[in-house]
Amino acid sequence: MEKRLKIVRILAVCLLLLTAANALVAGILFVSDPSGQKMGMSTTYLASSPFSTYLIPGWVLLIVNGLMNVLAAAVCIIRSKHYPLFVILQGMLLSGWIIIQVILVKDLNVLHYSMFSIGLLLTGCGIILLKTP
Repeated sequence: MEKRLKIVRILAVCLLLLTAANALVAGILFVSDPSGQKMGMSTTYLASSPFSTYLIPGWVLLIVNGLMNVLAAAVCIIRSKHYPLFVILQGMLLSGWIIIQVILVKDLNVLHYSMFSIGLLLTGCGIILLKTP
C-alpha cells in the first residue's frame, strides 16, 4: 500500500510542477506584454470576456496556477501534515480556472481538455492521499 501512495504522491508532484511551469511562463509573458503578442495571441480572443488585455488574467494565472502549484508541490514533497488538501485545492482551482476561461472566451480547445483533465487527476490524487491513513 505504501508503494501505491508513493506513486500517487509522485504523480501529484509531477502534475503540480508541470502545471506550475506552464502557468509561470504564460503568466510572466502575459504580465510583461498584456497585448498577448509574446504568447502569439491577440486581445480579440478576449472580446467576449470582461478583460481588454491579458494583464489581470496573467496575474491570476501566475499566482494561482503558477506560484501556488509550486507551493503545493513543495508541501507534498516534504509531506506536510495537510499536503493532500493542497493537492485537492490546486486540482479544483485548475479545473475551475479552465471552466471559467471556457465560459468567458467562448472557446474550447485541446489545451483546455488537457488542463481540465490534469485538474481532475490532481483532485483525485489528493482524495486518495487524504483517505489513506
